[in-house]
Amino acid sequence: MDTLKEGDTLLRLKAAVHYTVGSLCQHIAADCEKQITKQTIAAIAETAFRQCDIFAKDLEAFARHAKRHTVTVDDVKLTARRTTALYNYIQKKSEELALNNQELKEKRKKNAAKRKSKDMEAEENEVED
Repeated sequence: MDTLKEGDTLLRLKAAVHYTVGSLCQHIAADCEKQITKQTIAAIAETAFRQCDIFAKDLEAFARHAKRHTVTVDDVKLTARRTTALYNYIQKKSEELALNNQELKEKRKKNAAKRKSKDMEAEENEVED
């Protein structure tokens, strides 16, 4: 029964990738005023699906090698290291996320400090009354 579900899931994933690749190809073909054949779309979809499978296996291997059950950003960077453009894109996004997380932490600290000072003022006012 599980094998049937896995096969069904795999087919649905392949269909989703094929649909997405087809949509992207249509947009690109319209922008370039070119036509892309169905065979080309199918080949691109199959290649993308296989590459995603390779990435997934690599990510699992890197996490397992580090004795972790969770895939981290560093695992993704290691997986992308073979493709310079992909690595640069992931590195840039990683830095943006780190910067955003740092900004959020600073805002939380400031808000916590404000709340703490307001609470202390309220306590002082209660003590005075």
